Amino acid sequence: MAYAAESRWSMAALSVTLAFISASAVISLYVVTKKSRELGTKVRELEASLASSLKKTAAERQGRIRAQQALRKAVAEPKSDSVECTSYPMTPIGTIRSSFSTRNGTPRQSLLVPLARARLVFSARIPPASIEGLGEYSHCWVIYVFHLNTDLDKLWKDPSKSKFKAKVRVPRLKGERVGVFATRSPHRPCPIGLTIAKVEAIQGHQILLSGADLVDGTPVLDVKPYLPYCDSVQDATVPKWLLGDNLLTVASICFSEEFIPTLSECWPLMEKKSLYASEDEFRNFVKEVLSWDIRSVSQRNQPHDSHVKPTTGHECFDGSSDSEGHLDDKVSSGSQSSSENIIYHLLVDGLDVSYTIGCHGNVVVGKVELASPSSRTRSN
Repeated sequence: MAYAAESRWSMAALSVTLAFISASAVISLYVVTKKSRELGTKVRELEASLASSLKKTAAERQGRIRAQQALRKAVAEPKSDSVECTSYPMTPIGTIRSSFSTRNGTPRQSLLVPLARARLVFSARIPPASIEGLGEYSHCWVIYVFHLNTDLDKLWKDPSKSKFKAKVRVPRLKGERVGVFATRSPHRPCPIGLTIAKVEAIQGHQILLSGADLVDGTPVLDVKPYLPYCDSVQDATVPKWLLGDNLLTVASICFSEEFIPTLSECWPLMEKKSLYASEDEFRNFVKEVLSWDIRSVSQRNQPHDSHVKPTTGHECFDGSSDSEGHLDDKVSSGSQSSSENIIYHLLVDGLDVSYTIGCHGNVVVGKVELASPSSRTRSN
């Protein structure tokens, strides 16, 4: 009897336990189902909110596009029926810092002076991330403004009175005139320049360039990587007057005895600001610049008193001597004919380098002085 009673109690306890477990399972299932429904409702609400936001964003984008189109149309519309005055406002993305403080002496084309260094400093509105990857290219195109042109004010403010000249003088043709669009003259209807330079390094928010034919302070509009497969045309042709590169080269270059001591005197004052690491590197840079006749057509034909000063006491050389020799070596080794030479001034890196060029195209580099504000104004 005792065993039967105990068995009944065990069965009863088991039944109660199973009932409790069943009830717990039902409650848990109810709770999970309720939470699932709540989560489903929230997901649907978020999806609806996302769809609404995307719709609003698309509408705002369409509005911006319409506004930009209207702005471009308003800017591009001529101000009158008789005068075409279509214009597009552009803000420079950066500024060039180079050794050439004036137009006089700046190379006529890019890569002619490999040591001609420049630094492109981007404006604060251009994020540094925008130049990531440019360092993987060897060269880049630089699109800029000829900001030192003397006719910019008339050209932009009143194009109808700018007296734009269809033809310009070409140095290689000894001053003969050619259509402006057949040249790379800075004096153009739209004073925009295009040059190629070697990318030496990316330094934070700046690009270090070499071989640049850019004057200090040049506003830059854009930078594009150079692509050899499409930017270089193998079978391209040019006029015959462009084939004679030797027309603008000098016969020889030598440095006077004054050059080294005067450079050593000025160098400590300019070393920290210079793009060149040593006096020797700066000397090589000067040699590369003056290896081309940087004088204008009018200076070669009839020198301007405001740019040069007459002097006597030097000779004309035939260029047969070593171009690295000093002035005394040149006098002793060349054939001389007494003549009056002109002292020209090359303003680079804040220094005033004087030089003469003889009747046979032999350049003698003279002394170096700190460039004064008056010399910069006179040269410009």
